[in-house]
Amino acid sequence: MLPPSSAFLFCSAFLSFTVLCPVVGFTGGYGPVFEEQPQNTLFPEGSAEEQVTLSCRARAIPSATYRWKLNGTDLILVANSSYLLVGGNLVISNPTQSKHAGTYQCVASNPRGTVFSSEALLRFGYLYEFPPEERGPVKVTEGLGVMLPCNPPQHYPGLSYRWLLNEFPSFLSTDSRRFISQVTGNLYIARTESEDNGGYSCLTTSHISFTTKSVYSTFSKLIVTPEAEPRLFAPNIKVRFPAETYTVSGQAVTLECFAFGNPVPSIQWRKVDGPLPPRWLVSDSILHIPSISFEEDGTYECVAVNSKGRDTHKGQVIVQAQPEWLQVISDTDAKIGSDLMWNCAASGKPRPTIRWLRDGKPLTSQTRIDVSNGQLKFTNLSLQDSGMYQCVAGNKHGAIYTSAELTVQAMAPDFRLSPVRRLIPAARGGEVTIHCNPRAAPTPVIMWSKGTELLHNSSRVTVTSNGTLILKNISRSDEGKYTCFAENFMGKSNSTGTLSVREATKITLAPSGSDINQGENVTLQCHASHDPSMDLTFTWEIDGLPIHFDKEEEHYYRATGNEAVGDLHIINAQLKHAGKYTCTAQTVVDLASASGSLLIRGPPGPPGGVVVIDVGDTSIKLSWSRGFSNHSPISRYMIQVRESQAEVWRTARTDPPNIEGNAESALVVSLAPWTDYLFRVVASNILGVGEPSNPSAIIRTKEAAPNVAPSGVNGGGGAPNELTINWTPIGRQYQNGDGFGYLIAFKRKDEESWQKVRVPGVLSQHYVYRNESITAYTPFDVMIKGYNQKGEGPYSLETTVYSAEEEPIVSPSEVKATVLSSSEVVVAWSSVQTVNGVLLGYEIRYWKAGDKEAAADRVRSAGLDTEARVSGLRPDTTYHFTVRAYNRAGTGPSSPTANITTTKAPPSRPPGNISWTLSRSNVNLKWDPVIALKNESLVTGYKMLYRLDSQSSPTLYVTSKTRMELPLPEGASHVTIQLRATGKGGDGAASEVHIPTDSGTSMMVENSASGPVLQALLTNSAVLLVLSRYIVV
Repeated sequence: MLPPSSAFLFCSAFLSFTVLCPVVGFTGGYGPVFEEQPQNTLFPEGSAEEQVTLSCRARAIPSATYRWKLNGTDLILVANSSYLLVGGNLVISNPTQSKHAGTYQCVASNPRGTVFSSEALLRFGYLYEFPPEERGPVKVTEGLGVMLPCNPPQHYPGLSYRWLLNEFPSFLSTDSRRFISQVTGNLYIARTESEDNGGYSCLTTSHISFTTKSVYSTFSKLIVTPEAEPRLFAPNIKVRFPAETYTVSGQAVTLECFAFGNPVPSIQWRKVDGPLPPRWLVSDSILHIPSISFEEDGTYECVAVNSKGRDTHKGQVIVQAQPEWLQVISDTDAKIGSDLMWNCAASGKPRPTIRWLRDGKPLTSQTRIDVSNGQLKFTNLSLQDSGMYQCVAGNKHGAIYTSAELTVQAMAPDFRLSPVRRLIPAARGGEVTIHCNPRAAPTPVIMWSKGTELLHNSSRVTVTSNGTLILKNISRSDEGKYTCFAENFMGKSNSTGTLSVREATKITLAPSGSDINQGENVTLQCHASHDPSMDLTFTWEIDGLPIHFDKEEEHYYRATGNEAVGDLHIINAQLKHAGKYTCTAQTVVDLASASGSLLIRGPPGPPGGVVVIDVGDTSIKLSWSRGFSNHSPISRYMIQVRESQAEVWRTARTDPPNIEGNAESALVVSLAPWTDYLFRVVASNILGVGEPSNPSAIIRTKEAAPNVAPSGVNGGGGAPNELTINWTPIGRQYQNGDGFGYLIAFKRKDEESWQKVRVPGVLSQHYVYRNESITAYTPFDVMIKGYNQKGEGPYSLETTVYSAEEEPIVSPSEVKATVLSSSEVVVAWSSVQTVNGVLLGYEIRYWKAGDKEAAADRVRSAGLDTEARVSGLRPDTTYHFTVRAYNRAGTGPSSPTANITTTKAPPSRPPGNISWTLSRSNVNLKWDPVIALKNESLVTGYKMLYRLDSQSSPTLYVTSKTRMELPLPEGASHVTIQLRATGKGGDGAASEVHIPTDSGTSMMVENSASGPVLQALLTNSAVLLVLSRYIVV
């Protein structure tokens, strides 16, 4: 086989004798294309797994061979080494950090070229043990904040942290007071309490692919020194996220912020340069986003607030990105001697750099090849330029590869795939184009002939530079055979087609201009004549775009039934249907077109360019540009407004109220200060209201002093010598500016001068004033107003708030207890008249004789009632009772003790041997008397619940006898009776009897051996009797 260069010489030397030379260059197969590439791998040190596999597989014809690089150097794969090549995969046995960590890259090759895979990092994960040394104790005064350091051991990658309290597995729970940083592992307590005393151990956990490992430190003792009145202090942020946080788009980002303070501060987050993205997850001291985007780039602030003040911290989140392809290269077949330009482009931050590879080797500018960043340009291609090319885009976050194969070909002209059309129809007087596209490399020289006559360019004949033949103003004499001749240095060939001339197509009735209103119907006419030997079709366009009748069938349809008629019918015409309509009548050889305009009048189009030209605190001046009038003059404009967080638009108040149709600006009034708004403008005319404009940019009105007073002013409670004042925070829409807080004015009722104090913070809602001179339950007049950096707002109405109450100092008197049953007692007492506060009620304490008062049970009365029932007591038991008054400060002194003994328990056995007799109007019952046991109270009588049918309400009867006559109304079909004994100890167990009224006489007897059983003595008809035992409460 001749080499490519020899083939060129051979074909050139004997061109006059050779009609067709063979194709020179690659004639089959393709270069390597990766189907699987190595991925970044994290391998845990000490893992039971004995090997790591880095995948690599490429399709190629002939099949590819593989080699690998480590840190840019070829790996030498020898027998008995830790590396083994399996197909294209690299298997590493017994991997270690010192020998195998690094950057790996797969190289695939075949005779058509070489390509590099993407790079893959092999890293090793580890977590060492904590040092065994004991950790020293940490001492802190109660009420102050404290930090316990974790000092985790060496590790890779990052860890998760938890803390143990006193022992394993007692894990410490976190809340607004306690925080565990997942960056350092340190434990922070904002305000210590006595319950925080104990031993603490930091537990770290490493999560590496298929393994999890945890280690924990020795315990460190936290000693909290008690403080009678812990000091209150303003927030002090101790956990601060970095001043600059660099991250990559798509990654998760977590910002931490935690502060010491007493009271425990609340943490608030905001984005300084815009609204807080809704996708951020805010949880106390953590701001988290699962997948960050460039929209989240910016400055963030955390604010720690309590009643003593606030502290802030700001930091910038900088979002960058790995390279991502915008344009890639693709496999290309090119002709020898031609020019070629490849472009590749990638996005990323920092901006990626571009480099090129050919068969795995760096490619730089040289003769015929120009390399300029993302552009690779070839001039006068040769066979040696064939091969595998790669464009590589990279920044500090990684590199990406795109590959393509360049095949340079040389071949003689060949018409087998694209011959000249055998039959070429053309219209008389028209124009025809005949293409000549043989497959050839390099591009051949093209010539045309008609019959034996060689054609040259003239007023009617044109042969273009790419070999296309164009004939104009065709007549019958142009019919005949036309031949295309193609030749290059590899050979020559030709192809022939026959031209046939037909009658031209003409428009005989063209569409005319029309003028209608929106919603009306119209018909645009179009008729044509044509050569009868061919089919005629009509198509329609509006403003140069074809009408798709299947998608617009509700508005457009065409006339059918006559081949020469192509009328267009428009139903319920809308503004979008206005324009220039073009009808085209077409056969296979020519076409004819005619146009007409359709004007549609309708409501105005949307105004444009809505911009703000002046901003006040309650007003904004807007301007806009006129939209399309849609051929009917604009009569007026309306401005719509909505707040940035709202969804519903409302009509704005303007000055003047009615905006004339010739206006292009207006003043919007009655807005709220310091509020974000969007505006849009709507135009109208006599035909209706048009579509609204696009919304303006978000505009914030200027700040102003607050104009709404706080609501919900109240207070009370707290510690002695304190005045506690509460209120409902003012909402964002009424704050009117930044730097918002509250001004509190208060004074004793009997004083003239007011004391004033400022409480900063939007969310502040209570204030505590402490003074030793404040006596219990002293009335104060209180007023509150909001303020911001622009000024102060109006005061709320004066409200009376009382200082902290003190426990009642007087005990109730005349305490009496009365037995109601064996388990229930009613306790009564005289009310307390003097209380330094609001009397909430009374607390009854009771305990059994022999028990200590400290073990007493407690019952609180309902409101200010001076009587209460105590239930759930034991029968035949002596109890002691005391009563105390209580208010919000606590309970007062105990009353004198009242003693009482409950009665014995009620009879436990139900009445037995119940018998009855039915007459027309009565039921007569009798039963055996119930004899109380020794530990039961004496029977004083019997209670009977008497129910007619299943839906009636029962009637209670009481008797001291063992018989009773009950009324039986006419029509009753069924009687239910519950009978029980009663005494001082309460009601006993019940017997229940169901009696059909069609029975005669029956009796229920008590069987002493087996308990209650049912025996029926029937005299008239069958009777259904059901006996059940239950207790009525």
